[in-house]
Amino acid sequence: MAAPSRKKTRLVVFALALCTAGALFSAILLLQGQLNLFASAPSILPPAAVHGAVDPANLTATATPFQPLPTDTPTPTATPTSTPTPTPTETPTPTATHTPLPTDTPEPTAAVAAPEYPLPDDLPDSAQIEGVYGYAQAYTLTCESRSAVDWARFYGVDIGEMEFQAELPLSDNPDRGFVGYYNDPMGRVPPESYGVHAGPVADTLAQFGVGAAAVSGYDFNELRRQVAGGNPMIVWVIGNTWYGGTPIGYSSADGSSATVAHYEHTAIIVGYDEYSVTLVDGGQVYWRSNEAFLASWGVLNNMAVIKD
Repeated sequence: MAAPSRKKTRLVVFALALCTAGALFSAILLLQGQLNLFASAPSILPPAAVHGAVDPANLTATATPFQPLPTDTPTPTATPTSTPTPTPTETPTPTATHTPLPTDTPEPTAAVAAPEYPLPDDLPDSAQIEGVYGYAQAYTLTCESRSAVDWARFYGVDIGEMEFQAELPLSDNPDRGFVGYYNDPMGRVPPESYGVHAGPVADTLAQFGVGAAAVSGYDFNELRRQVAGGNPMIVWVIGNTWYGGTPIGYSSADGSSATVAHYEHTAIIVGYDEYSVTLVDGGQVYWRSNEAFLASWGVLNNMAVIKD
């Protein structure tokens, strides 16, 4: 009875071993099938697609590019090629060019040029009268009275400016008397306030005992001759002997005529040389070139008062 029991036990053990091997083999086959199924399964949609919130046809899957892990050895960075710095060429220091200093030779003066208005042989090259003193006129249009009393004082006769002014005749023609009011604006021509010409001034000087004569169209060399003889002259010019002016023909109310000019004025000639004249003009003393003087004096036709 003992032998059959031992044989039965062996069969049971063998059967168990066989079942165990079969189960293991089946498990291996099952595992391989699951792996294949997983590999061929479609991509899983996001949860929202399961509930219909997202249309799977509108999804665009963008593959993330492969990013390798950094290695321990960094990729070498290109070293910029060093551009050689050019060696500066030494610029020579400029050598100062010597500029000669100006010489002491003076610039040519008027005396170098030939005189434009040569003097006659009987006159000295220059003449200057001492003792003629001028004062500023008291009113805008009393230049003739101021020149007359300064000129008269040289000959020893003292007259007040407004004393002389009060004795001048009045007229709308300056050849016959004083035109206008003596303190009106200057620069006008008759019939507006203007002044007076040589004739009435010479006549009024004679009333005060000073021999005087009015002249017109007077020669420049005769003017020089008067100065050389020690006799100053009252001359009619434009402004402070400005260069030129414009003569204007004027007819007065009685039909008489005169030549007038804007800014008619008077001054006293007291000196000359080959190139210029010297004038006393109220409180000023100045010189003018022959050309400038003649251009100014000529506007009223070289009018003057001279010693008679």
